Amino acid sequence: MRRAANHPAGISVTTRNLGALALCLAAACGGALAQDKPVELKFSHWVPPAHPLHRTAQAWAQSIEQASGGTIRIAIYPSQQLGKAIDHYDMTVKGIADVSYINVGYQAGRMLVANAAQLPFMMDNADNGSRAYDVWYRPYAQKDMPGVKLCIMFVHDPGTFHSKSRISSPEQIKGLKVRPAQAVVADWMKLLGASTVNVSAPEAREALERGVADAITFPW
Repeated sequence: MRRAANHPAGISVTTRNLGALALCLAAACGGALAQDKPVELKFSHWVPPAHPLHRTAQAWAQSIEQASGGTIRIAIYPSQQLGKAIDHYDMTVKGIADVSYINVGYQAGRMLVANAAQLPFMMDNADNGSRAYDVWYRPYAQKDMPGVKLCIMFVHDPGTFHSKSRISSPEQIKGLKVRPAQAVVADWMKLLGASTVNVSAPEAREALERGVADAITFPW
């Protein structure tokens, strides 16, 4: 059952640190002074080190350190080391992390504009979808995500239905416990007669293995 709704996410920095970041980048353009004290920023995310997003974050951090002449360093904290996936937006606002990977689908009642990307059939692939999503959302970001500054918005490919037993028709979903990717998918599963299990992405596989969920919606 492919073509579940997309799962929008973003990377943001705290307003508190953006001024320092911009200042350091400007200084780096003119050549860093020997006496400059390096700025170290904390980048928190909740996927494991083997995930492609972590490797991308490492490359991004290295490029900034190189471009700044070593005056800006980014320490990356994967696997929910600084806090749960659902807490990353508040962690960024409070300065627990300077840069965070935020899943807007985990923010109930918040980021209502950003969550428009959850609607079904909006995008058919992550590449073009992410480009369009980022450009479209930027004019709304400051009001929709108060307290942080947006770095980038992106989506993954349309999700897939993964289950412990083979499902070949929608009728078989009735009575199952399903971990939905986000609110739109949760409503969809309920309409098909399933109950929902609300766990974050890092907990989804374990929920399936332990029988807490009979099925999950997730990208490959």
